[in-house]
Amino acid sequence: MRVLAIDTALAACSVAVFDSDANRILASQSLQMTRGHAEALMPLVERVMADAVTAFSGIDRVAVTTGPGSFTGLRVGVAAARGIALAAEKPAVGITTLSAYAAPHQAEGRFPIIAAIDARHNHVYFQVFAPGGRRQGEPRLAPLREAVEAAAAAPARLVGSAAQTIAAALSENDAAPVSVELRAAPDIAWIARLGALSADGASPPVPQYLRAPDAQPQYAAQLPRR
Repeated sequence: MRVLAIDTALAACSVAVFDSDANRILASQSLQMTRGHAEALMPLVERVMADAVTAFSGIDRVAVTTGPGSFTGLRVGVAAARGIALAAEKPAVGITTLSAYAAPHQAEGRFPIIAAIDARHNHVYFQVFAPGGRRQGEPRLAPLREAVEAAAAAPARLVGSAAQTIAAALSENDAAPVSVELRAAPDIAWIARLGALSADGASPPVPQYLRAPDAQPQYAAQLPRR
């Protein structure tokens, strides 16, 4: 199986092609950015597909990060993945950003994993994974203190853009983290691998925002209609 993986959810625009039969990444590129994903994504897809010497007809599945993450970035990635999948008549699957953060550490299996993303305003998106990778609850938006309490209960691996923030908030009486891995965006190679393992969805992937947008319509500023 060949998987085209796309990630524009956070602070990178990343694309990879993974061959699960050969168990290797055929080509990948990642551009660090916090905005401009819409302009960068399709040229990046074209370059990676060319480097992988793969036509869109040779792709078996498209995988894309569905969030949580940037509102604009999520829309860009999901729309592109769904469009490519529709045109190529291939299935598209969604991968959460928190699962992608946790994936590299799941095989180790000795410690829980707390994947967390900075949601600003003293909040984080986070999810806890038991040793071995089993999910403990769904991704959620919560005050920072809830993620800190989860990390304080037992030694854990902290991963994601908020990993260092959580570690810094732990007191000397709390359980010390096993490791702290600060990454602005998950590794696209793991998104591709998770995409190969995912079951084909019954419906196209959709963004998982987990919160309302910060920008709200300013109804008070509207001019009255005549």
